[in-house]
Amino acid sequence: MKILVPVKRVPDWQIKLKLLPDGSNIQTDGIKWIINTFDEIAVEEAIRLKEKGLATEIVLVSVGPADVRQRLEYALAMGADSAILVKHDGPADSDLASRVIAEVFRRGSYSMILMGKQAIDSDSSQTAQLVAARLNLPQACFASKVTIENESAIVTREVDGGLETIKIPMPCVVSTDLRLNEPRYAALPNLMKAKKKPFEEITLDALGVSPDVKVSIKKLSLPETRKAGRKVGSVAELVAALQGEAKVL
Repeated sequence: MKILVPVKRVPDWQIKLKLLPDGSNIQTDGIKWIINTFDEIAVEEAIRLKEKGLATEIVLVSVGPADVRQRLEYALAMGADSAILVKHDGPADSDLASRVIAEVFRRGSYSMILMGKQAIDSDSSQTAQLVAARLNLPQACFASKVTIENESAIVTREVDGGLETIKIPMPCVVSTDLRLNEPRYAALPNLMKAKKKPFEEITLDALGVSPDVKVSIKKLSLPETRKAGRKVGSVAELVAALQGEAKVL
């Protein structure tokens, strides 16, 4: 079983982002980039399936500028076998990402696309569904457990009423949720070995994919600064403040 794992590079969630003066985007100079949290979980799950003897090859794919290679090499150091970087310096949205992933899938003999349920920067949570629709593949989203049995994926996911388990035939699309696993750290020796693993760089033109996007950023703004709290001297004063200032009563 050959697994395709899409990976997105995102800003580190622990840093404080700054905006460009015109609000057109965030300042990217000198910021720390990481693998999208949910994609890292997908990489880990693919590796675990391979360690169980259920997968034979793990291929990573990402779309973005040349320095995305560093994040892909980290995922290779975790245990993936090879990577494909679709080089693109312009804007990218879920639609463009889904077209890239679908085209890469068509060019390989994959049994599964295993990917994060959403990116922690855009939070759209729609790329997996778009990919499944483009390829006309069965899908199971928000997986908290994945098992493979008789050419089928059995996926458990959390729903409002508890847990739901569904069985879908392969090839298929599965998106990962937080509680699926805890990703491993890539050891330093493996980071060095990752640089020698197969790594392909191609362009959108070579894939036959248009760079057009359907979503564009008009302007970004920081949330308003939260006002400091204050103490009140009595219940009556509290009620008056809630009624007159906060307008919640």
